[in-house]
Amino acid sequence: MQTKNYKEALSNPIFEVLSTASTNLKLDSYVIGGFVRDYILQRGDAKDIDIVTIGSGIALAREVANLLPNKPKIQVFKTYGTAMLRHHDIEIEFVGARRESYQEDSRNPIVENGSLEDDQNRRDFTINALALSLNKTSYGDLLDPFAGCEDLSAKIIRTPLDPNITYSDDPLRMMRAIRFATQLNFKIAKPSLDAVKKNKDRIKIITKERIVTELHKIMASDHPSVGFVLLEKTGLLSYILPELTALKGIDEKEGQRHKDNFYHTLEVVDNICQNTDDLWLRWAALLHDIGKAPTKRFHKKNGWTFHGHEFVGAKMVYKLFKRLKMPLNDKMKFVQKMVLMSSRPIVIATDVTDSAVRRLIFDAGDHIESLMTLCEADITTKNPKRFKKYHNNFKLVRQKIVEVEERDHVRNFQPPVTGEEIMQTFNLKPSREIGVIKETIKEAILEGEIPNEHEAAFALMLKKGKELGLEAIN
Repeated sequence: MQTKNYKEALSNPIFEVLSTASTNLKLDSYVIGGFVRDYILQRGDAKDIDIVTIGSGIALAREVANLLPNKPKIQVFKTYGTAMLRHHDIEIEFVGARRESYQEDSRNPIVENGSLEDDQNRRDFTINALALSLNKTSYGDLLDPFAGCEDLSAKIIRTPLDPNITYSDDPLRMMRAIRFATQLNFKIAKPSLDAVKKNKDRIKIITKERIVTELHKIMASDHPSVGFVLLEKTGLLSYILPELTALKGIDEKEGQRHKDNFYHTLEVVDNICQNTDDLWLRWAALLHDIGKAPTKRFHKKNGWTFHGHEFVGAKMVYKLFKRLKMPLNDKMKFVQKMVLMSSRPIVIATDVTDSAVRRLIFDAGDHIESLMTLCEADITTKNPKRFKKYHNNFKLVRQKIVEVEERDHVRNFQPPVTGEEIMQTFNLKPSREIGVIKETIKEAILEGEIPNEHEAAFALMLKKGKELGLEAIN
């Protein structure tokens, strides 16, 4: 058991308030979990503080709120015996020490009051069982019953108790192990990793929302590939994202092979993480090739092909989001759009014509920068000459986008001639002819046949109207 003192970790005045409140109620209280872990790892100032007390966490929260000058509002969760309050930019959660037991069909434990030792035993990992005393006689003392500090130094994820029991009791901990390994760049101890493989099918009892929360945290890390490789190796990924595991492997026919699209995808995700924190653009990178598994074909002349994989993949995005109970809103539509258009800049990169760029800008709209970022991340060749060539091609596309947009203003395109103006000019009621004229004007602008200006568009409107047998009124 470690006896080192970390009083300096408790320099924020809120800890003195927590200590005083505990003394007032004659409770022993401790800071536990992530705050202690991150302080020792020097990961910056934590904004979440977990307090465990030998008694009522709810009563302690109320006493703390009473001692604070701003009397913050308390959220009480009686079912779980917990309470939470926010003080400035810090969120503090209170819980009474407890022991837990589990039933096979649920991750929701049967809870009883317990000691600090009981509470540390129920923690998921040794590095999250670290506790600092808030008690006056031992203020700042570290309680480390499972050598969590040694695991921090060794960069190891390990469970306090038998990992088979830990993961079977609460299978979400398998996802958390992989998430922490990804975030902290730690290794999962072999017995723990073996236990994840053994208990992988238990993930089925976890709600999709909880799983997605962990996936988001993996996606928000610097190198999400670490997490997805672990998810695949342990067998969890086939339960959660079978669309990705379907990309794994290399087929060979008549001496022709294709790249492993699973590992290529993970490279693309890591690449894009160097250039954007946008969670949904990172998701687009993860899913950009999921249509390749169902569209993979071999032709003697052309070799391996994946025709239409972007279109198929975009449709798969909806099904995937729905299955995982992710938001079926603009975020999902954005990911769909990125997947659908993911090859467009690549296609035009070798022949950067104005009309192709105009159509790219028109279709991508405000997401053109995101699309270009995705396509640049998609360059994973290990050939230095090709790598440089492909990036230079995209630089040309970017330059052309700026030039064309400045001149032609096609982003978020609004036709220079409105439907109302067409109706007035030809004395029309709503009809098919209006749509035909508007489409003709749009296509002429995108093809560069006329400038994106009212005068030229009006002249084309008159011409097309005449072809349709319409007569303009004065």
